[in-house]
Amino acid sequence: MPTYPRAPVEFVRGEGCRIWDAEGREYLDFFSGLSVHNAGHCHPRIVAAISEQAAAIAGMSNLFYSEPAMRLTELLVSSSLGGRAFLCNSGAEANECAIKLVRKHAHGRGIERPEIISLDFAFHGRTLAALSATPRLAREDLFGPLPQGFVSVPRDDADALRAAIGPNTAAVMIEPIQGEAGVHPIADEVLIAAREACDEAGALLVFDEIQTGMGRTGTLWASEWTPVKPDVMTAAKALGGGLPVGACVISPELGEGLTLGDHGSTFAGGPICARAAIEALEILSDPELLAASRERGEEIRAGLSDHPAVSDIRGRGLMLGIALSDGVDSREVAAAALASGLVVNAPNPETIRLLPPLVVTADEVQTGVATLRDALDGRG
Repeated sequence: MPTYPRAPVEFVRGEGCRIWDAEGREYLDFFSGLSVHNAGHCHPRIVAAISEQAAAIAGMSNLFYSEPAMRLTELLVSSSLGGRAFLCNSGAEANECAIKLVRKHAHGRGIERPEIISLDFAFHGRTLAALSATPRLAREDLFGPLPQGFVSVPRDDADALRAAIGPNTAAVMIEPIQGEAGVHPIADEVLIAAREACDEAGALLVFDEIQTGMGRTGTLWASEWTPVKPDVMTAAKALGGGLPVGACVISPELGEGLTLGDHGSTFAGGPICARAAIEALEILSDPELLAASRERGEEIRAGLSDHPAVSDIRGRGLMLGIALSDGVDSREVAAAALASGLVVNAPNPETIRLLPPLVVTADEVQTGVATLRDALDGRG
């Protein structure tokens, strides 16, 4: 089905920050497959783990124990909220799990019709409940009737968020930096308002770290640099090291979270994907790599901030939104960059989104910045 506006390129091989098309042409990847390949393409440790596990056993379902899944869960929990985790296969599934969990928690508080509050311009997924928490895509005319119980508020209005939280609120769901909207960090005062109002109402704070997690913003999880700590966190994309892995993690205060019969997934925690995720987590937890990624992010900022076609640079670490001046179309810039061997993303006509692998070198940043400047010259 024609659901994607595909560029006329087929990529067939990758190594680190470099990818090659079917004609043998080399490109520098500053998109990472939508922040999936944070450890770079075909990282040797991830490839070895996948190969080794594939030669042993691919899975026997979640009706039996699997050491890779247990190890992955332990690493996830110990690196984040300290409670428990449910493994799944994607970010949308992780958010669906979080939605079920917070609704169950609200029913336990006596709320018959719980509400979940999300921010305008948020993106939480394309399955029906996750879509309902994604205000700009939740179209009743195409996909209705959509699940009820979702409320959106402006992303930059702490007072509006406080006012929206009431006795029926089950949770507030927030991306610390909105990625699909064009890389918009959520202000500290909004995050603090969400945390305080949730505490007052007995509601839960959910951080969607599907794009901001796994080192993307310069720390393993974005919550490490925010002024608040969530009760629930969702992760995916780079978590699987290139394979489909998602997770919903909870704090110890939520006990077991979902219990027997509440939820399930045939492929979740499969040994091959879990082994890849273990390696990805360990690689991207390296303090030296995280520090280097922050440095590379600053180098990109410094290299682009003075260009006349650039009006602003938003984001953190290696999650950057290059806001373009009036009259400059990001889609034309992205096409020009691709033609010159650089892969970037245009999430909307006003923004170029940069998501390089965290293993990107200073020399590769210099090359990428120079190529993007040339693309901006040609389109600006």
